[in-house]
Amino acid sequence: MTHRITKAVIPAAGLGTRFLPATKAMPKEMLPVVDKPAIQYVVEEAVRAGLTDVLMITGRNKNALENHFDRVAELEATLEAKGDTAKLEKVTESTDMADMHYVRQGDPRGLGHAVLRARMHVNDEPFAVLLGDDIIDERDVLLTRMLEEQVRRDASIVALLEVDPDQIHLYGAAAIEPTDDPDVVRITGLVEKPSKDVAPSNYAVIGRYVLKPEVFDILARTEPGKGGEIQLTDALMEMAHDVEGTGGVYGVVFRGRRYDTGDKLDYIKAVIQLAAGREDLGPELKPWLVQYVAGLDRT
Repeated sequence: MTHRITKAVIPAAGLGTRFLPATKAMPKEMLPVVDKPAIQYVVEEAVRAGLTDVLMITGRNKNALENHFDRVAELEATLEAKGDTAKLEKVTESTDMADMHYVRQGDPRGLGHAVLRARMHVNDEPFAVLLGDDIIDERDVLLTRMLEEQVRRDASIVALLEVDPDQIHLYGAAAIEPTDDPDVVRITGLVEKPSKDVAPSNYAVIGRYVLKPEVFDILARTEPGKGGEIQLTDALMEMAHDVEGTGGVYGVVFRGRRYDTGDKLDYIKAVIQLAAGREDLGPELKPWLVQYVAGLDRT
């Protein structure tokens, strides 16, 4: 009997060293993308897909994450007294959107270890993993499709993005076989950050996964790799060969808009792209951008 998937796991224990000194005292997940912290976009995506139970894997100095999704009674009372309902709605939106839970990762031993820390909460149900560095445009469907494919195929599902071969060394690359659906492929192998000369394809794994609970047993016996970290990729490679009846691993090819907030330049691009697409900011921002870029040509 298949049960509706309701649980999302969001690893958020990283130090955010690429954004120092901004992240010296503030979690990188709380960096604003226009007027919301990056992590809120990820939780909103999970909720839109029907995931109402969200577990964050956190670390030291991450209290701001819990505070953001908690009530601030004094602020709410002040805004209510002023009659500022618009801001009050924005403040309470993050409080009411999901059933939030938190567990600390402890030792920073990689993404696989962070996912393994969710075992007690997830138990024996399929679940989604969303990485906070990737923001998927709300106008484009990805996670909902992945959840549907998990139920349909009784397998683990990852998100794939076709990238320039010169950029594949920045990602995990998937070896793939076609299926009966042009947007779904079977994954036969994974190579972490290969050069384009040895990459099995230019299909890159991006930060969305829907996993069967068997991944926990595999992660528990996975030996640490480079840097002493337990890699989720290693477990997925084992599952791709349908070890112990795990059902294999399939990829949903995403052809929509994705914003990478993992490094400074892409973060700036994400802020501009999302702001330009908004009804309240885009009409004024886009003409200014055109004028600004034209001015750059003259300098």
